[in-house]
Amino acid sequence: MLTALLATPLVLLVAGFAFSAWRTRALERQFPNVGEPIDIGGLRMNSVFVPAGTTADLPPVVFIHGASGNLRDQMHAFRNRLEGRADLLFLDRPGHGYSERGGPENAFPDGQAHAIARLMDRRGIGRAIIVGHSFGGAIAASFALEHPEKTAGLLFLAPATHPWPGGIDWYYDLAKLPVIGWLFSHIVAMPAGLLRIEGGTRSVFSPNPCPDDYIAATAPALVLRPKTFRNNAIDVASLLDHVRRIQPRYAEIRTPTVIVTGDTDGIVYEEIHSRGLARDIAGSELVWIRNLGHKPDYVVTDLAIEALEKIAGRDRDLQESARRAEARLAKDHI
Repeated sequence: MLTALLATPLVLLVAGFAFSAWRTRALERQFPNVGEPIDIGGLRMNSVFVPAGTTADLPPVVFIHGASGNLRDQMHAFRNRLEGRADLLFLDRPGHGYSERGGPENAFPDGQAHAIARLMDRRGIGRAIIVGHSFGGAIAASFALEHPEKTAGLLFLAPATHPWPGGIDWYYDLAKLPVIGWLFSHIVAMPAGLLRIEGGTRSVFSPNPCPDDYIAATAPALVLRPKTFRNNAIDVASLLDHVRRIQPRYAEIRTPTVIVTGDTDGIVYEEIHSRGLARDIAGSELVWIRNLGHKPDYVVTDLAIEALEKIAGRDRDLQESARRAEARLAKDHI
């Protein structure tokens, strides 16, 4: 009896490891790498580069995905709409998608910003408009501070950039721990995450509908792979200390900047982050949209593209575009 009782936890551990390994391989067959890993010194960083050729009317654009994401997210939203208008660079952040993690500096937004700058060099991009969604907003801000010579402008989409009250979800705190976190990521994260992937994705878009093809097209389940899950948890757990340290420097940013956010974002406190950026970055424009959640890249894609055009120097009335978007969202919300 005692032997059986002692054996039960071991059996569960082995079963958990086996299931996560099997599902990791299955996910990678279902969602193979669509990018090209490039050695940038210290890690191989994965990206998709879409050249504009001779038809470009905008500067190059670099897209930085948020937490739990990968390059497919921003690529699915913007590639078809912008292809031929600018050189486009979609990337997997260090430790996400099919990018290697690299050194411990890549647990922080400024370390990832340096990695992106090296990737731009390898891709032949000198200066670009940097687009950051959610967690990617903190990296975009750090990029502008550390590499102003490479920053042609900034577009923040529902960014996470400022200190906030409270903490983070418990599983991030757990997964970042040295031993327990490793076990949690390798045994629990995959089965629990698969059960929540559809509901969790809908909550990210809420109150706006999630596109029917979003999960199949953007592969959010890739974050459930044990190494990626733990990297993501460490990123999120490191963010608050980072923004406490870096936020006082945002006033140093001197580049055309637009911030697009909604008043019903259930993921970040838009009144802290987006209004904070508008306050801290001189000359920036805040575009505040009622009935918009955490995914302006998908829900108001036209407005985001207009914002890119305005950053590039075109005459665009983003506030009027926001009013039109609000009217549409109010109609959809009824």
